[in-house]
Amino acid sequence: MSIKINKLEIENVKRVKAVKIEPSANGLTIVGGKNNQGKTSVLDSIAWALGGEKYRPSEAQRAGSVIPPTLHIVMSNGLVVERKGKNSDLKVIDPNGQKGGQQLLNEFVEQLALDLPKFMQANSKEKADTLLKIIGVGDKLFELEKKEKELYNRRQTIGQIADQKKKFAKEQPYYPDAPKEPISASELIKQQQDILARNGENQRKRQNLQFLQGEADRIQHQINDLLEKQKLILADLEVAQKSALDLHDESTEELENNIANIEEINIKVRANLDKDKAEEDALDYANQYAKLTTEIDGIRKQKTDLLNGADLPLPGLSVVDGELTYNGFKWDNMSGSDQLKVSTAIVRKLNPKCGFVLLDKLEQMDLDTLQEFGQWLEQEGLQAIATRVSTGEECSLIIEDGYVRGAEGPVQEAPKWKAGEF
Repeated sequence: MSIKINKLEIENVKRVKAVKIEPSANGLTIVGGKNNQGKTSVLDSIAWALGGEKYRPSEAQRAGSVIPPTLHIVMSNGLVVERKGKNSDLKVIDPNGQKGGQQLLNEFVEQLALDLPKFMQANSKEKADTLLKIIGVGDKLFELEKKEKELYNRRQTIGQIADQKKKFAKEQPYYPDAPKEPISASELIKQQQDILARNGENQRKRQNLQFLQGEADRIQHQINDLLEKQKLILADLEVAQKSALDLHDESTEELENNIANIEEINIKVRANLDKDKAEEDALDYANQYAKLTTEIDGIRKQKTDLLNGADLPLPGLSVVDGELTYNGFKWDNMSGSDQLKVSTAIVRKLNPKCGFVLLDKLEQMDLDTLQEFGQWLEQEGLQAIATRVSTGEECSLIIEDGYVRGAEGPVQEAPKWKAGEF
């Protein structure tokens, strides 16, 4: 059960002469008034009474007063908190009459509840760190965000290289008629020499044919004397004639052209190989980029699951890229009412026993914002005591010259206004 302020009495603290208030148990109690009348002094007095010496005003005693400050607060759990006398020493009395000190108050008084603007004015990282600390996922989220940033930076570099490789590959010339591998001059020359050797053999065979033909003619003149020899020669001639019909000389023209144009051809081959390599590199980096994207998405899901599974102070509250968000909005894009809700909810989460917060200078908020915030406080069962430079109907009480305007009797009870009544 959260603990709230039931009654408070303040005398001779800063600008306050004598103020007695019973704040609303739930919702918003607005201390109104013009400037320099003692509104903020009321909040400073509560902070000093409950928060300890570090909240003691530098000039606590009201100027012109010979009576030392007196503070008397009754809490909803029955504790009575007093500061009075020359040194304004603290005295805490529990319902059983036992006395205690600041340690007893620290169990249920959250420091940020006494100084909510400290949280609201913190930078984005400090707000996020506070939230992560109280829900117990700060270290895990930090590691995930660190890993995500490393992968993101790697992916960004890979993406830039992939784009460069793709652009480079696109700009490279390509020759579809060029061979796949560079041509070797020595290989072409060897092929040429082989063909020339075969052609030489053919020439020898042709010469042999001519010789045999001559022999046949000569033998014809000696046919009567060399009939048997003629038959043999004619048989050889028949064979030679048949062999000659199958002979075909190979052309070396293509090889000669290739040898002459070898450097030009190799330039095209190397260009094609460079383009193929560039396209292969571009595809490789594109695949690396896609893989890193998958890893980053996985880490982001882990972060989302981590926060979704945490016991958050307020539905819709989260941390995105190291910044506090509420319903998808960062702090500087939240409404004033939402900023107050977030801050108050985080204070409650820091110490669930603390059921109140102190808010100064609510004049910056319009009546609709106050109404919305007041409704939320009542719905959540929280108590807020706030100041506002105003004497309008939205104020629960008005401070004038250190007193509550229209105070009658020992205690002035704060009107329990409802949102929408002004």
